[in-house]
Amino acid sequence: MKRAIISDVHGNLEALEAVLEDIGRQGVDAIYCLGDIVGYGPNPCECVKLVRQKCSVVILGNHDQGALFDPDGFNVGAEKAIRWTRVQLEQHDRLPRNSADPLTDFLGELPRNHVDGDFLFVHGSARRPLDEYVFPEDIYNPLKMEHIFELVGRYCLQGHTHIPGVFTEAPEFLSPTVPSGAVECRVPLPAGKAMVNVGSVGQPRDGDRRACYAILEDGAVRFRRIEYAFDVTCRKIHAIADLDNFLGDRLTQGR
Repeated sequence: MKRAIISDVHGNLEALEAVLEDIGRQGVDAIYCLGDIVGYGPNPCECVKLVRQKCSVVILGNHDQGALFDPDGFNVGAEKAIRWTRVQLEQHDRLPRNSADPLTDFLGELPRNHVDGDFLFVHGSARRPLDEYVFPEDIYNPLKMEHIFELVGRYCLQGHTHIPGVFTEAPEFLSPTVPSGAVECRVPLPAGKAMVNVGSVGQPRDGDRRACYAILEDGAVRFRRIEYAFDVTCRKIHAIADLDNFLGDRLTQGR
């Protein structure tokens, strides 16, 4: 089965549309979303509707949960953004034409994980599916990595950090570098266990401002980087008082 895996859209409609357009040319059998459809970005409702329409599996992210309940563990700017996002979702769902199919119900029913054969799909980690960060530098914390890998059957696909790459049991982190002018880096899945971070569609933080997603097929992960109109998203964020300008500015650098 050839699957496209997206994560961390964060209300960035321009990035999501560009990624979905690219996925449409890849001949995939299904699209999975690993959560955080909303938060930070200016188009939460549009992004939730697109993900609901296009993805066959959708996992709950911590920002999705924060938009439904009291946000926990967010910094000041992120909490302000998620409270603004909640208002947008609630206003959308109160409109008569939307009341029978509310976006908040869709988000509220999302699972925290999905298992498909050798593959576990989560937002954060196998240990704490909703909110545990697994950063590249965690390879220098072997006890943490050992404890998480104990809960991985074979492969775990995750997001949350916005930094794409493959963790092995060594522990080792394989970073997929996609040079300017190229669009893809193929990383073979190791023979043993592995955790794969698919990166972020809507708010990359690995120094590459292009949207990132992954295609899982034939014992390998293809990390794809897609150009999108980040300047449009940035201007939208700047125009919304409840969204910190920094949330738009960082899109220009991928940090």
